[in-house]
Amino acid sequence: MKKEQNELYSELKSLSDSHLTKVEQLARLKASQLETKPSSDAWSAIECIEHLNRYGDFYLPECRRSLNSAQPASVQPVFRSSWLGEYFAQSMLPKEGFKPMKTFKEMNPSSFDEVRLDALVVFQKQLEDWLLFLKEAQDYNWNKVKTGISIASWIHLRLGDTLRVVFYHNERHLLQAFRVAKVS
Repeated sequence: MKKEQNELYSELKSLSDSHLTKVEQLARLKASQLETKPSSDAWSAIECIEHLNRYGDFYLPECRRSLNSAQPASVQPVFRSSWLGEYFAQSMLPKEGFKPMKTFKEMNPSSFDEVRLDALVVFQKQLEDWLLFLKEAQDYNWNKVKTGISIASWIHLRLGDTLRVVFYHNERHLLQAFRVAKVS
């Protein structure tokens, strides 16, 4: 993928704004709707949100750390996704008929002792933090700032790819939460 960085910024900001609206919709549901699982091996809507919180707990500080150690860019560059970043981002995009993916145990809400009761509040705060981060990050070259990823500490992605992965992952699981809670 090749796109003006400010275009990618607009896309990610729009997604994040949409995610905030979806969280507000979920917050209006009854606890029973949020906690009901469609089957014993499926996640409830609140578990979907808690899963996203766990990723946000990793990626927000990681992206901030990477940005803090970088120098602002003098011009707005064209963002070019790496082949690995493109692969990860595309695999997160929700598509018609997409298959469930295996998740790591530490990110699987079914293996948590308990889901945070305030999972929606935590996620809303993370989304607000992502919006602030995006605004700060506009002044940096997203091709040059590198971030670690949650699945392997030795793999680094360009900041633009990491942001796409996180925001597309949020979209994927918010849609799942809506489906499970039967929200249209």
